Order: sequence, then C-alpha cells, then structure tokens
Amino acid sequence: MTYTPEEKTVIYEAAVKGMKGREVLDAIRGGACVRTLKGDEEEMVSSFLEPLERKGIFLVTALSADYPASLAHASDPPLLLYGMGRRELLARRKFCIVGSRITPPWAEKFGKNLSAELSEQFTIVTGLAEGGDAAAIAGALPSGNLISVLPCGIDMCYPAAHTSLKEKIIEKGLVLSEYPLGTGTAKWSFYQRNRILAGLSEGVLVLSAGVRSGALITAGCALDYGKEVFALPYNIGVSQGAGCNSLIKAGAYLVTEAADILSVYGIEAQKEKPEAQAEGDEGRVLQYLRERGETHVATIAEALGLRIFEASAALSALEIKGLATKTGGNKYSAV
Repeated sequence: MTYTPEEKTVIYEAAVKGMKGREVLDAIRGGACVRTLKGDEEEMVSSFLEPLERKGIFLVTALSADYPASLAHASDPPLLLYGMGRRELLARRKFCIVGSRITPPWAEKFGKNLSAELSEQFTIVTGLAEGGDAAAIAGALPSGNLISVLPCGIDMCYPAAHTSLKEKIIEKGLVLSEYPLGTGTAKWSFYQRNRILAGLSEGVLVLSAGVRSGALITAGCALDYGKEVFALPYNIGVSQGAGCNSLIKAGAYLVTEAADILSVYGIEAQKEKPEAQAEGDEGRVLQYLRERGETHVATIAEALGLRIFEASAALSALEIKGLATKTGGNKYSAV
C-alpha cells in the first residue's frame, strides 16, 4: 500500500503520537500539521505500517481521497480508519441498519429482507452484534454491499462467536475500525463506534430498541449530523420496540417496506412480487395473527375453533410461504 506524504503525516500524528479530535483534523486540513517527515519519523511510520500490510490491513486517513466526507462532520471524527476487504465501498452511497441484540424473530426476518432490497441501492452499514445487526448482515452479505464497523481493533472480534462471520464480510464486503490492533472493547467504545455508523451513512433505520438501547445512540448521532432517521413500529407494550415507537413519536419515519426509505432519497422501489396466497384455515390464522400480533398456537386454535394439529399445520404452511414466523415458545407472529 502506497501512502502520500500527507497521509503519512496523519499516520504519524494519529498513530505514532496518538493525536485525535476535531481540532487536529481541522489543523491537518488547514495545512498546519502537513509537513515532510524527518528520517526517524519516516522510519517510525514504516515500522507501524509493516505489520498491518502483512495482515492485509489498509489505512484510510483524514487526508485520503476516499475518506468519507460525511464522516468528517461527526463529533470527534477519526483521523484513521483501519480496513479489511473492499475499500471501494467507501465511495458508494451508504445506509445504516441497526437494532438491539434482543430483536424479535419477525423483526429480524423483516430486517434481513429489507437489507437485501436496500443493498441494491446502498452499501449497508451496521455493527457485528446479534439481533438487528446480524439481520442487516444476512440481507446485504450476498451482494457484498456491506460495511461492518467494530468497537474493537480490526484484528479482534466482538462478539467472538461471530469470528467466521467477520471473515465472510472481509471476503465479500468491508470491515472498519478506528482502533489500533489488539484493542479490546469497553463501554465507551460502543458509543464511539456508533458515531461512525451514523457518520458514514445517509440515514439510519432502527429495527429494534429498548428504552436504553445502543441503537438509540446511533439514531441520536444521525440526528445530530442532520441525517434521516427511520424506525420499525411495534405494538404497545413490546419492550424491544419501545425505543422505536419513541423515535416515531419524535418525528422519525415509520417504515413498513423498503419504499418508505427509498422514496425519501428519490429512489423508486422495485415492484413487489405478489404475496403468497393464504386460504382456508391458513387465511383465517394469518388474519388472526395480523389482528392480534404474537400469539400461542393453543390460543389460536381455541379462538378459531381448530384442533391443535390443524392450527400447527396452518402455521407451518404460513412459515414456508414467508407469511408467518415462529417467535419461540410455540408462539407465532405474522410477517
């Protein structure tokens, strides 16, 4: 990897000397920190870059041509981004999808399908956690239009269980981090990571969020940066969606399909495929789920005058058609 003298200056100031912050970025862009490195400084930069290059890690500096302009407006924008994967994704339009680690199965399925559709127009930006992040990854990964931002060093993985998933993202998409190699996670590093998620993207969709979810921090950062915020609506009393409903009440766009997002950016959504048909017992069960929300199979059977095995058969057929999903404990919800 070849770096310009200006980029090497940023690498020296940020990585070797440990400088950071908007004041430093403004000074660098104003030319105050751009200078020719001395011999020993040049050697220190080379020594710093050597192990990165061996691992296939590249650096995007605040003075790199592909440093995302939208990220420069973030609070305390990173001077360096460590990257692995398809660097060219930085130049594409980007949209962020996040959600809490405890995301209802129906919302995960919705998020996966939505992410897949949006990835045709945007590079999807998200984290690497379970729940909402995992749903966004599952939808966008096949296209490769995916960026995952880590709250730790790029050679680390959080959660550790997603190590193989991280490798797949590196192979097809892009993984980014602002932290030096070997840096573990801390409470504050998740907040720092969330500001990058929002800063990279044109907008943020929250798939799920409790009242204190980190996904709300990402949404808050997006609002601070003048970005659009979108949220999935939830039934009253569903704790995983209380934060989403609060966002909608505060003015976030309510989302039930990709067109709700694409239209905000002047993009015409593709025509939807005809919905699978549900007739007879299947139709009655689906209608009941749509009206009542998540319900136990025994309750459905009793309410509709069906035997348990008849209700179960109808629910299994609806699952196959993608019209219903099992939410745990023999409960089901319409998709």
